[in-house]
Amino acid sequence: MIKNIINIYADSFSGLSRSVWLLSLIMLINRAGAMVLPFMTLYLTTDLGFTLTAAGWVMGAYGLGSILGAYAGGYLTDKFGYFHIQLYSLIISAFILLLLVFLKDYMLILSAVFCFALVADTLRPANSVAIAAYATPENRTRSFSLMRFAINLGFSIGPAMGGIVAGTLGFRWIFLIDAVTCLLAALILYRYLPFDSASVPEKKSTSRSVGLSAYKNKTYLWFIFLVSLYGIAFFQLFTSVPVYWEKEWAFSETKIGLLLALNGLIIVLLEMPFIRSMEHVQRYMVMISIGSVLLIVSFIALIAGWVSIIPALVFIILMSFSEMFAMPFMTNYAVSVPTEDRRGQYMALYSMAYGVAHIVAPMGSMYIADNYGFFVLYVGLAALGLLVSLAFYSLRSTKVSDG
Repeated sequence: MIKNIINIYADSFSGLSRSVWLLSLIMLINRAGAMVLPFMTLYLTTDLGFTLTAAGWVMGAYGLGSILGAYAGGYLTDKFGYFHIQLYSLIISAFILLLLVFLKDYMLILSAVFCFALVADTLRPANSVAIAAYATPENRTRSFSLMRFAINLGFSIGPAMGGIVAGTLGFRWIFLIDAVTCLLAALILYRYLPFDSASVPEKKSTSRSVGLSAYKNKTYLWFIFLVSLYGIAFFQLFTSVPVYWEKEWAFSETKIGLLLALNGLIIVLLEMPFIRSMEHVQRYMVMISIGSVLLIVSFIALIAGWVSIIPALVFIILMSFSEMFAMPFMTNYAVSVPTEDRRGQYMALYSMAYGVAHIVAPMGSMYIADNYGFFVLYVGLAALGLLVSLAFYSLRSTKVSDG
């Protein structure tokens, strides 16, 4: 039995190119080092003495920078190629993080955080385009799952490292270590995935047609809107749900932390074998709609009236499987729709969808919970999940290549 399990995992990770592995390693190092964000509010309010409102504006600046960075990353990738955008994003991000070590003025910090998000998030569309370039059509979904595996593993390592560093050395050391990890990722990219002229898009002559713009592709824009709605519901896992468990169910911080860690553990352990068994499936929208249905059931588990660790575990497990069904196939669809010359633009919009969800999810959910209660919030989110599932399913007959 153990040998069979090992064979399943070996098969799940086999057949992927060395370049895809290296790009995923770069994301693992970068995300493991991204310990700044979870501790930014604590740093601003505890170390620097800013109010919660002031800290909230800084986080809002981060969200805005993230959205604009994704847009810029897609545009620049289509214009200059994925190699230089990734390299310069990592290097410039490191220098902004080093600058944050020394800043104490509020407006300077707000500006620096905005610039950091703007520069750092140009990496995401470029990295996605690079993985699409190095993967084959047959293993593209699995290649993106490996990237998500790396990101989830990095996000599991990062906050733990950040907590230890902040508690022993101080918050400013978090910026320093994050800067070092950015430079390390840049070094690996430069040394082991050197510049290839094939990564630069060819200059298009005026007589040669280019692919359909993402902003004119109505089907794709509808898809992006649905991805944002899915993200708003899914990100409750990290926004309103921990508050709900603490305030309504009296869960301790330790218990909440372990439950959230279970999500990352499930993704790390199960997603690659799951995608390996499903990568032959070309009906992306059907898979995504199944993931959206699991959102509905997960929120029902929260409001069923049974205050216990069991419904909390059910919620985490369902959310994790929702993520596995939906997100890898969303990414594969997004990268498969455009022609190569428009891929950066399409992936930028895809990244921006999650950027919008990252802003709306905490602000919208906490407003509803504060004014109408968590029950109304989660009933509304279950209804949203139903609408999103039906909308994704209605797209099931759309072609993968509309560009």
